[in-house]
Amino acid sequence: AGSDRLMIGDKTLTSSIKMTRWEEEKYEDGVKWKFLEHKGPYFPPEYQPLPDNVHFYYDGKKVKLSLAAEEVALFFAQMLDHEYTTKKVFRENFFKDWRKEMTQEERLLIKDLDKCDFGEMHAMHTAKVEARRNMSKEEKQVGLDEYGYCLLDHHKERIGNFKIEPPGLFRGRGEHPKQGMLKKRIQPEDVIINCSKESKIPVPPAGYHWKEVRHDNTVTWLASWTENIQGSIKYIMLNANSKLKGEKDWEKYEVARKLKSCVDGIRNQYLLDLKSKEMGVRQRAVALYFIDKLALRAGNEKEEGETADTVGCCSLRVEHITLHEQLEGSECVVEFDFLGKDSIRYYNKVPVIKKVFKNLKLFMENKQPGDDLFDRLSTSLLNKHLSSLMPGLTAKVFRTYNASITLQQQLKELTNQSDSVAEKLLSYNRANRAVAILCNHQRAPPKTFEQSMANLQVKIDARKEQLSLAKTELKQAKKEAKAKGSSDPKLVERKKAAVKRCEEQLLKMEVQATDREENKQIALGTSKLNYLDPRISVAWCKNMEVPIEKIYNKTQRDKFAWAIDMTEADFEF
Repeated sequence: AGSDRLMIGDKTLTSSIKMTRWEEEKYEDGVKWKFLEHKGPYFPPEYQPLPDNVHFYYDGKKVKLSLAAEEVALFFAQMLDHEYTTKKVFRENFFKDWRKEMTQEERLLIKDLDKCDFGEMHAMHTAKVEARRNMSKEEKQVGLDEYGYCLLDHHKERIGNFKIEPPGLFRGRGEHPKQGMLKKRIQPEDVIINCSKESKIPVPPAGYHWKEVRHDNTVTWLASWTENIQGSIKYIMLNANSKLKGEKDWEKYEVARKLKSCVDGIRNQYLLDLKSKEMGVRQRAVALYFIDKLALRAGNEKEEGETADTVGCCSLRVEHITLHEQLEGSECVVEFDFLGKDSIRYYNKVPVIKKVFKNLKLFMENKQPGDDLFDRLSTSLLNKHLSSLMPGLTAKVFRTYNASITLQQQLKELTNQSDSVAEKLLSYNRANRAVAILCNHQRAPPKTFEQSMANLQVKIDARKEQLSLAKTELKQAKKEAKAKGSSDPKLVERKKAAVKRCEEQLLKMEVQATDREENKQIALGTSKLNYLDPRISVAWCKNMEVPIEKIYNKTQRDKFAWAIDMTEADFEF
């Protein structure tokens, strides 16, 4: 560990730098730290009642609400300019939860959300947001110095999200059935603290106590609690650029790289398994085929009626696929239509090999639409099988592997050394887009999309006019120089430079317009942060002479500090 040689995969880099913190001594299996001390989480301030000049109205009359009901009403008022508050499900869920916070008297009076007027509360909130916008950076960072850092093995490390989420209304993504429900205020009694035995144990706010204090050095979280809407556990973790987070990230991509050396064997095996005598083995083979070819998520087992009806590959039902012998000029087409993670719809028509098609027919025989397609398979069974083929292999690793390898191949195909930086970035985004499409990372087109495209088009048109003017002036200058040996010999050169400058700026804007149009409904950020080995991008930047800042923003550069530190231009995923 003392040398400055560094193993990456099977390649040794001798670096002139002193060992980076990513390669400091590792602890025995499972141990993440020896010493951890912190101040505990930062709790949002208590609710402040409305000032005397701000009122809530019901059916045109002023109503003074009880404190609990007023706070929840303010959550709705804050969201009035958001389309959520127009959605039926959101409004119904909100109203039901709001009524639970009301007094008996308020419940008898307030029976119809349409008769509620939150206008003055909304105006007050908007003014507050504006004031916050004008605060200095220091004022915004409330609590950072005291709660934002911890001591981890005696290094000072930044904590990622040291603040407990304030109460509010649940939004969810996609068409989440629980949108509009009340996210309750988290109290110290809900929070489990994790720190080392010999550290100064965090002190809870006056008059409160913690749910529990643990000393578990096999996990990296500092505090945790369970939120009331989905029953999911929330954690306070280290910042993305901390050593532990970086190591975990690095390990994840190294496992995906290992898959490269044995993926052909695994593919051959699941193709052979399509003819197995055991139904369970066949189902596993078809599921693996989908996970590998379409980067589908494996899907987790859910409790009945637990959350939104979302599925992954192993939990697909008969109703989620339609088989077509012939469709749009292709044979053996599977049409998928289901809600995936975060209730995002997955819709795709994919030609598959004959054996897969025949097996799907077989799996669907004598089943109702609501029956499981893979009735002899679960995510845990699938992952157990995968880990027997390669240590650490799960269905998720396929997604990371296929995403990263796609990025690398696309970058090779799409970029030219001779392109301008703007063109190289367009190619990079196109490569990233191929991955986002593979992973089905969609987004709704931004509300301002049409307007910002129109603004850009105005600029493009103006630049085109400028260019044609510059060309005319160049012609004129050449003509004059020819006619009478111009008095200013450098005039032609200057006019040429002006034309070139205009052409470059026009190209840059046109590339930008193409990029925005193609990105309209695709979210590039998710794959960039979670599925793409950052070393591919760092090496590409070095090879293509593109500044890393053009690819990764400050937060992303922090998260991928380990990759930026150690990657050479010849890195291959």
